[in-house]
Amino acid sequence: MRILLIEDDADTAAYVADGLTANGHAVEAVDEGPRGFLAAASGAFDILVVDRMVPKLDGLALVRRLRAAEVETPVLFLTALGEMEDRVAGLEAGGDDYLPKPFALPELLARVEALGRRARQSTAETVLRCGDLEMDLLRRSVSRAGRPIELMPREFQLLEYLLRNAGHVVTKTMLLETVWHLRFDPNTNVVEAHMSRLRGKLHRPASAELITTIRGAGYRLGPPA
Repeated sequence: MRILLIEDDADTAAYVADGLTANGHAVEAVDEGPRGFLAAASGAFDILVVDRMVPKLDGLALVRRLRAAEVETPVLFLTALGEMEDRVAGLEAGGDDYLPKPFALPELLARVEALGRRARQSTAETVLRCGDLEMDLLRRSVSRAGRPIELMPREFQLLEYLLRNAGHVVTKTMLLETVWHLRFDPNTNVVEAHMSRLRGKLHRPASAELITTIRGAGYRLGPPA
């Protein structure tokens, strides 16, 4: 991840930057508030690690300005101010996490990774596409070439899984575990029956079939290979 470190203590900045870099992150460090604000406002970073007591523009004011400017980059406050009221102030200012000094590097790394996962989840795709097939996860709607397709809930779940794995073969076992939440094969044709109905609903005259059966392996969503 790309991390902006806003820290005026040179020793702490070097320690944190070295630790993050050694764990695969790209780190840029600045030592005062205004420069930190400008860098953060550029949107070039995945995570901000902010000391509250940086000169010219303190950490709380900096984060408040970022949030007022609709910059939603996750913020981890890393600061010597560790009382309960300090933590509350940091979170109320728009921080996402708060780690007092002194700190252990493994905990800092774990918190940074957690913020990164949270950010990736919040920006996850809400529209899935394969060719002229489109699924809107928020509206719970499906269309092909602009034509709406009505699906039953299980068919929707089945198609969503196929779309998330478009171009790859998915096995019957994978579908049973993910769509039906079964850890065993019930020896029925439930997958085959749902797949047949789904194929029928997705069919469009003069267009290639989107779902291919791979004999002895499973199914693949996408144009024929």
